[in-house]
Amino acid sequence: MRCLFVHSLFDLPSEWYLKTRQSVQQFTICQIGLSMFSALEGEENKYVAHSCNFFLFPTTFGILDSEFSFQASSVQFLNQYGFNYNKFLKNGIPYMNEEQEKKIRHDILSGNWKVRSSLDKDQIKVVIDEVTRWLDLAKEGDWMTLPGIVGFQAYEVQLVLRQALHNIWTVLKDDGVIVKKVSKQHRWYLQSTSCDRESCWKENILLSAKGFSVFFHMLVKAQKPLVGHNMMMDLLYLHEKFFRPLPESYDQFKQNIHSLFPVLIDTKNVTKDIWKEMNFPRVSSLSEVYEVLNSDLNPTKNSGPEIVHAISCEKYVETKCPHEAAYDAFLCGSVLLKVAHLILQKVHGIDPIPESTFPQYLDVLAPYVNQVNLIRAGVPKINFSGPDYPSIRPPILILSVKRWPGVSEQQVYHKFQNLCKFDVRRLTRSQFLLLTNKFKDARNILKEYRGHPTLHISLYRYWRHSPDVNCLLQVCGIMTAWAVLAFILGRSGP
Repeated sequence: MRCLFVHSLFDLPSEWYLKTRQSVQQFTICQIGLSMFSALEGEENKYVAHSCNFFLFPTTFGILDSEFSFQASSVQFLNQYGFNYNKFLKNGIPYMNEEQEKKIRHDILSGNWKVRSSLDKDQIKVVIDEVTRWLDLAKEGDWMTLPGIVGFQAYEVQLVLRQALHNIWTVLKDDGVIVKKVSKQHRWYLQSTSCDRESCWKENILLSAKGFSVFFHMLVKAQKPLVGHNMMMDLLYLHEKFFRPLPESYDQFKQNIHSLFPVLIDTKNVTKDIWKEMNFPRVSSLSEVYEVLNSDLNPTKNSGPEIVHAISCEKYVETKCPHEAAYDAFLCGSVLLKVAHLILQKVHGIDPIPESTFPQYLDVLAPYVNQVNLIRAGVPKINFSGPDYPSIRPPILILSVKRWPGVSEQQVYHKFQNLCKFDVRRLTRSQFLLLTNKFKDARNILKEYRGHPTLHISLYRYWRHSPDVNCLLQVCGIMTAWAVLAFILGRSGP
């Protein structure tokens, strides 16, 4: 889902983070795609990609009932690319972060857990009524099946039934929940056996409710390089939904991500540099980057790494599925390998390169490790393993307006949009700051409006133009004037 809060080239990384943090807290993840690349033993520079789609839906269990928003433009985007809403809304895998897990764990293990959802209550009531009617006629040892109850909801149903009815026992099978009528003595024996102690059973409930979060922690434990394309938003969502709520501190967020994933590689950041060096045609999407690297424009096309799909992912061999999460993940990993091979060839100056290996690729990618691209901010990228680099944006310009009363930032933006795109920020009633990410745009507007009678544009100088500095200088001037006057009057006195 997209961010609701407008970003600006004036934003410091910490300001950009705080804006985006609020947006991430309002939305959910509906699909995650993973593509795991492994080198084939005995095959030189050949990799197999295992790509998987995971449809997710927030865990609803006990007191945990998440709220999230939809953004119309995002829904239209998903519709355009055939997103399966049934798999998201009806069959989505549950997930939770560590803070939510602690609350549920405490409630389940302490026995304070209750069904809170109205829908769950209705379903549980129907199940209890059905089982109660059956019990009136059943004999000890008889059993019945509750079909269609799967996932951690099956554990939820069993927990409620065992608490409500003391002469039954439940077992989860492939075809549903089996309910068996037993004596109280046999019930006590079943509860005491090592294979089905209540504490172990409750741990299974929690494990099932955690869902995809279990897999997330497996990824963290593996400590493998995590690759993405324009991956900043992905990292924010991973932190918020599977690890912990995003902290207020930007620096703390960076530290947390670096501890979870020590090696991050953003292919957007890598390809920006290599595109300039190779004079490749301009591209605007990950799929276009992939197409260029697989074309004759790439001098290492025939000598680069060979990538094949695993048997379970063969639909991607013949079918392009843009913006399907697993397919995009596959494109991202493929782009990384191909770009790394291209950089390696430039370093060695020979092609083909004998015995290219992934450790060699990581070595040439070292300058890009933990450098994540940042869209529309005061800096072009964030450094997750140290301090952020200073801005390399064009200088800020200042616009002074005459004979245009009540002018707004929006009006200033529209005034220049046909010439170039600027972010606009009001400085005073008649002055505005202008900032672009293209040096040629800054030069063009300075040239175009040189000598303009009502719109004066020049380079912004903090010590000259800042209202705070001007106010301070005025106060200092007044105090100095009073001091001089007092000194003169003091000398002229009797």
